[in-house]
Amino acid sequence: MTGLAARHLHALRRRDFVSGDALIDGRWIAAAQRDPVVDPATGEEIADVARCGAADMEGAIAAAQRSFTAWRELLPANRGAILRCWASLMRDHSEELAILVTGEQGKPLAEARHEIAYGAGFLEWFAAEAERTYGETIPSHKPGCLLQVRMQPIGVAAAITPWNFPVAMITRKAGAALAAGCPIIVKPAPETPLSALAVARLAEEAGVPRGVLQVIVGNPIELSAPLLRDTRIRALSFTGSTQVGRLLLEGAAATVKKVSLELGGHAPFLIFDDVDIAKAVTGVMAAKFATSGQDCLAANRIYVQKGIYGAFTDALAAEIAQLKTGHGLEPTTDIGPMTKVSVAEKCRLQIHDAAAKGARVFSAEKDEGLGPSFIAPTLLSDVTDDMLIAREETFGPVAAVLPFDSEEEVLARANASEMGLAAYVYTDSLRRAMRLSENIEYGMVGINTASFTGPPIPFGGWKQSGLGREGSRHGIEEYMELKYVCFGDLAG
Repeated sequence: MTGLAARHLHALRRRDFVSGDALIDGRWIAAAQRDPVVDPATGEEIADVARCGAADMEGAIAAAQRSFTAWRELLPANRGAILRCWASLMRDHSEELAILVTGEQGKPLAEARHEIAYGAGFLEWFAAEAERTYGETIPSHKPGCLLQVRMQPIGVAAAITPWNFPVAMITRKAGAALAAGCPIIVKPAPETPLSALAVARLAEEAGVPRGVLQVIVGNPIELSAPLLRDTRIRALSFTGSTQVGRLLLEGAAATVKKVSLELGGHAPFLIFDDVDIAKAVTGVMAAKFATSGQDCLAANRIYVQKGIYGAFTDALAAEIAQLKTGHGLEPTTDIGPMTKVSVAEKCRLQIHDAAAKGARVFSAEKDEGLGPSFIAPTLLSDVTDDMLIAREETFGPVAAVLPFDSEEEVLARANASEMGLAAYVYTDSLRRAMRLSENIEYGMVGINTASFTGPPIPFGGWKQSGLGREGSRHGIEEYMELKYVCFGDLAG
């Protein structure tokens, strides 16, 4: 595997995609200090990027503030045309962008290609939404008055994006902000800066004006501090862990920013004994092993009713056995490396804890020879609620299966979490599906499907899985303020 990512990156037609320079106020900044970007499969350095500091962020905030008036005054249709051009350029360069994503994040190339298309879709969606930020007229309760509600851009926004979907999480946030009329500063994850900077180059080529979109790379703590304390930053969007989200929410409170958070998941997957086993296994495979399990939507607790428990676990084990682990740029790979070694270590800890407490362990292959970032696809059966994997998000290719008896029991167990992002229900009973979709405490619920995300849907969670929504018509509202206007004395 050594050198595979480096060779692919070296062969890119767009050599500027791997320059690693930051975009600040319309200029590409090389910076004297650089940070390495590594291939998570091998640990090999494949590029380096500018290490920006607090002073760079201060300059970016000032540039964004200067650009705000002209951008908000641009007609929504014109802002939309720029977003559509940006999306078109992403599609034109989709293969190069996908190679960047796989090289620095590790996911299989086919999944990286899907992410680029998925990310471009958000730009196209919000290009249309720019023209639909409707206000309203309220029937007046005061004689001779006209009452209006207007939607207006909130001001300069900032986005802190994760490493598991390094392109799509930028376009989902930036597309909404730019459509609303807000400049945005993006701070991508330090593990995956190359794809973020490449997407920014395409935004510049699409006509996004100077200072309206900026991408700054460097130490997360140093760069986040100015975003939190500066009153010119009026909206902050973050996708990442619940622990970090709490800290950002606390820091943003001092300047009362509008904060949207998409945080951790601990998704339950409920399978009842009236459902076709093959269909349920297909759903679990998609919900558990996409992005090598490094997905906040990943099924973390797979509850199976006892009537089909044995047959289901046997069928799931057979499917897991077919998965191939390897470098994401190898065409036969289904499961790539964990982007961070700490994620792999957490997976191993949960497997060992479950085994020590009586779970049965089935692994498709041994992961010791693959390197510290790899986890072989693993099935844990007979999992109990006291095991770590039943209480904590895994974020890796480890499927935990837990038996249950009744609907009432499994609903209570599924809801016994402070996380509330996504849940899955597989049943052939419409009445049961309706009851559970109403009573399960999660922001998104898939009934007999593992695929339900996309630009038109309001993505977000309940409880400690986040605040606000991304995508859909609601996503643009995170970057807008309501203004109520009362026109008086119109009768005279």
